[in-house]
Amino acid sequence: MYVAPINIDLLFSEAEKETLYIKLIEQLNKDFNLANEGVDFPLSISPEELKIQLHEKIYRLIQYKFAEYLNLLYIIDVSEEQIKQLDGSDLVILAEEVSFLILKREWQKVWFRNKYR
Repeated sequence: MYVAPINIDLLFSEAEKETLYIKLIEQLNKDFNLANEGVDFPLSISPEELKIQLHEKIYRLIQYKFAEYLNLLYIIDVSEEQIKQLDGSDLVILAEEVSFLILKREWQKVWFRNKYR
């Protein structure tokens, strides 16, 4: 049964335990590219570095390319309800929370694809 991780570190731990971390990176790269927000996270990237780079990318999108940011959330299929619940008063914290929601949704896709294919 799928259980959503409660934080980024547990998500990465679960992905590595199930040997799906590389699939998670591939899914991120695929969806970012579908949104025309080209990223190329190397498959060898460490979880800590991925967390930092994703956070920076989301922060820049929120600050400078808001329409593209919304498009990315739509393509990844991040819950609008979850986004609305976030406090947007601090952009750094907001970008961190959105990064986690993105990772959670991408992990859910990878997990289900692995489990049911």
